[in-house]
Amino acid sequence: MLLLAIDTSGRNGSVALARGDSAQTLEILELLPLAGRMYSAQLIPQIKVALERHQLTKRELDAFAVASGPGSFTGLRVGLSTVKALAEVLQKPIAAVSVLQAAARLAGCYGHVIVALDAGRQQVFAGDYEIHGNGEFSSRQELLLPLNDFLHSVSERSAVLATPDASVANAAQGRGLSFQEIASPQADTIARLGLEQLRAGQSVAPEALEPNYLRPSDAELFSLPKLRQ
Repeated sequence: MLLLAIDTSGRNGSVALARGDSAQTLEILELLPLAGRMYSAQLIPQIKVALERHQLTKRELDAFAVASGPGSFTGLRVGLSTVKALAEVLQKPIAAVSVLQAAARLAGCYGHVIVALDAGRQQVFAGDYEIHGNGEFSSRQELLLPLNDFLHSVSERSAVLATPDASVANAAQGRGLSFQEIASPQADTIARLGLEQLRAGQSVAPEALEPNYLRPSDAELFSLPKLRQ
């Protein structure tokens, strides 16, 4: 299976071209960076570069994997709309991958794992998982929480706390919490989880592919009716 994976969820993104087989092994053929705030201009050219380096065409792609959120509103829209268009034209399946689940995979451990990504405004995107020995996830919960509330909740649980963000790590350290620093998820991890989902028959049709923001945009917040005094 020739898989194209895209992550435009964060400050910086990436594109991965990967090849997987029936044994769930995955070879990353290319991992190319995307500069933040330039996803619209860079995404299609980088996809073209990745394919041309391996003398491939987009028609030879078998599937797509895309980071579906949470993350940047604009970034997610760029990545998902690109995958929607390509998958619809080529009639190929899509795996929508949670960025929080990708971060949990990077923790490299099993059992109860809680991951946190800096969501700005003193908030975190939090994912609460049970990771089994075969790599499968269960008991998944993904929330947007105030940072202080999140840290208080973690302090009362027996779990591995993992984060790629210094702001969350520093806050956890200030509370005396142990934590594991991980790398920020990239398209190669999105590709690995995407392959697992596709092998399990968990694909999404282009028309059903939607971002998972976990919170409304500023425009939506400001458009909400005001409460009566």
